[in-house]
Amino acid sequence: MTEPVVTDRNPIPAPANRIPTPSSPAPDIVRCAYMEIVVTDLAASRAFYVDVLGLVVTEEDDEAVYLRSFEEFIHHNLVLRKGPVAAVAAFSYRVRTPEDLDLAVAFYEELGCRVERRTSGWTKGIGDSVRVEDPLGFPYEFFHEVEHVERLAWRYDLQTPGCLVRLDHFNQVTPDVPRAVAYMEDLGFRVTEDIQDEAGTTYAAWMRRKPTVHDTAMTGGDGPRMHHVAFATHEKHNIIAICDKLGALRLSDHIERGPGRHGVSNAFYLYLRDPDGHRIEIYTQDYWTGDPDNPVVTWDVHDNQRRDWWGNSVVPSWYTDASLVLDLDGEPKPLVTRTDDSEMEVTIGADGFSYTREGDAAKGFKLGNTL
Repeated sequence: MTEPVVTDRNPIPAPANRIPTPSSPAPDIVRCAYMEIVVTDLAASRAFYVDVLGLVVTEEDDEAVYLRSFEEFIHHNLVLRKGPVAAVAAFSYRVRTPEDLDLAVAFYEELGCRVERRTSGWTKGIGDSVRVEDPLGFPYEFFHEVEHVERLAWRYDLQTPGCLVRLDHFNQVTPDVPRAVAYMEDLGFRVTEDIQDEAGTTYAAWMRRKPTVHDTAMTGGDGPRMHHVAFATHEKHNIIAICDKLGALRLSDHIERGPGRHGVSNAFYLYLRDPDGHRIEIYTQDYWTGDPDNPVVTWDVHDNQRRDWWGNSVVPSWYTDASLVLDLDGEPKPLVTRTDDSEMEVTIGADGFSYTREGDAAKGFKLGNTL
C-alpha cells in the first residue's frame, strides 16, 4: 500500500482554463450553513428526515419543511421544498458580517456570474442574502442575519440514539477539479486533503473554512451535481444505531454504503439515499485543521484505503449517481462531461472497486487467503 503523503501544500498545477482571480476581495465565509433541496413528495421526505433520521422541524407549510440538527441555533440546516424535479436549489454559507454580502456581489459580478440580492423573508429564518450561479454552475447562497432558535444540545429527553448534531459539509461533482480548487481558494477555502495519481492529476479535493476537514469537497465527474450533504453525530455508535433503526423499520434499502471508516478525513461514515435519491452522509470523528500550518494530506488514487480504511469495495452508484442542481430560475443545469480520466475509470479492477496496482492487488489477495 502506498501511504498518504503529508505536505505543506501538495501543488496542483494551475489549469489552462483557470477562472480569473477577481480583484474584489472575497466574502468572509464562516461555514457551510444549510442546503435547500427540491423533493417530489414532501410528505415522504419529511417522514424520512424527521421520523427516521430525527432532524428537528423548526417550521413548515404546504410547500416546504425547515429542519435543523440538535446543536444548531440558527433556524435551519436543511430545507425540503416541494417541486417537480428532485434537485439542489442552494449550497448556503453563512458570512461573518452583513457587509460581506456586498463583497459577494462585487466578487461574482467581476466574474461575470448571475447574481441576485434577496431580501429578508425570501427564505424563512434568514435575513438578506445573495444567491449566485457560480463559475462552476452551482447555486451558491451567502447570508449573515439569522433567526435564533433553541439549541437542543441539553434536551436529552428529545435526543435519539442516532442523534444528528451538526451540518458538517457538502460534496460537489465537477468535471474539472483543478479549476474548481483554484476558484475555491480564491473564495478563501483551503485544501486539507486531496487524491492524485502519479502524473499529478487531481481527482478530488477536500476544502474548508471552519476548522474541520471540509465544508465542501470537489469530486471529479460530470457536473455540476451534488454528491452528498453530510450531518455529524457525536460517536460511531450513533451511526450504528441509525443502521439498526433502518433495519427494524425494514428500510435498510436506503443504505447505499457503509458503515465504515474513511482514509480521507479519518471519519466514520454511512451513506444513505432519501426517497428522491438525494445522498446523505452521516459522519463523525474527523480532526482539527485550524492551525495556519495545517499540513495537506495527499492520497494515491490507486490506494483502496483512501475511500474506506478497512479496504471495503466502493459500490458503483457512489461514483456514478448524484443530484442535479438548479439555476436561479429553478431549472436544472445541463451537465458538462468530464473529459479526462474519472476516479471510477482509474480505480475499477478485475475484483471490483479495489487495489489497481499489481503489488497492492497481490497483497490484498494474500490477505484475503490468509483470512
